[in-house]
Amino acid sequence: MRHAAPMLAGVLLLAGAVAAQAPVERRAPQHAQTQHPEAPESNEDTPVTTLRVESRLVNVAVNVVDETGAPVPGLKREDFEVAENEVPQRIAFFERESTTPLSIVMAIDASESVLRNERLERDAARHFVRTLLRSQDELDLMDFADTVREVVPFTNQTQRIEQGLGELQHGDATALYDAIYLASQRLAATRVDDGRRRVLMLITDGNDTAKHTVYSEALEQAQRAGAMVYSLIVVPVWADAGRNTGGEHALIQMANDTGGKYYFVQDPKDLEPAFAQVSDDLRTQYVVGYYAPQQVRQDALRSIQIRLKDPALAARYKLRYRTGYYAQTQ
Repeated sequence: MRHAAPMLAGVLLLAGAVAAQAPVERRAPQHAQTQHPEAPESNEDTPVTTLRVESRLVNVAVNVVDETGAPVPGLKREDFEVAENEVPQRIAFFERESTTPLSIVMAIDASESVLRNERLERDAARHFVRTLLRSQDELDLMDFADTVREVVPFTNQTQRIEQGLGELQHGDATALYDAIYLASQRLAATRVDDGRRRVLMLITDGNDTAKHTVYSEALEQAQRAGAMVYSLIVVPVWADAGRNTGGEHALIQMANDTGGKYYFVQDPKDLEPAFAQVSDDLRTQYVVGYYAPQQVRQDALRSIQIRLKDPALAARYKLRYRTGYYAQTQ
């Protein structure tokens, strides 16, 4: 794999340049160190002015559920309290049953071990797209096996997405962490001025065999993008001895760290109910926003704490949200 600057989403192949709607192969850098993107080579003949603006408003999607896992509606701004690195912050933005736009990357594991009943899996994904996507939302479709391909770039056109679901390309390997890394970079490039929520949905068995990007690099990219990672973990049909439980646990931890969720899928028929649960989860979120303190060092991972003020409510309900973020300078 060739070296590339981490700030790039990937290397676009010639086919992608010729036909914008054709699938585009994307590649993660060989060493995906993301602390400081490399500056592009300067062109002495073309002066360049760089404007860097820090986005200080931190919006956090929050799911509140009871002991049965059912969403809890009707909470108000004054029911919540938020802190950064355990320092209390003032809530500047609050929304119930969030209607803020969604940017979603759906990344499908196209290795032979996962795509067992392609028709059922494709139909379930199509139904999810039709029921969830609203006029203000957008979805990017990727598949990953030996490589990561962007099959359909961000669009709101369900017909184009459905067409892309019929163009998945199978392979033998599974570049799972490359897919998370690159999908997160695509999400990081989406608009933030409208309070947009960023979602990465994975359909995979959790087994990364490509061994390019490592877990920590993939997680950092997701956190930098502010992406909630939802994993539909496809359990192999063979005995438990054939399962990659380490890979499954990694996806579970990533979901916990990013405020997403995970679901086990033991039969292709279970995919549609799992998609429906993701849709319900996104529709019933609260959004809590606050302004990040200015004095905190840039490019450091900052921890977020959100709680219910009332001890009785805090004892009854469980909150799920991303636990940290990186300050963004653009």
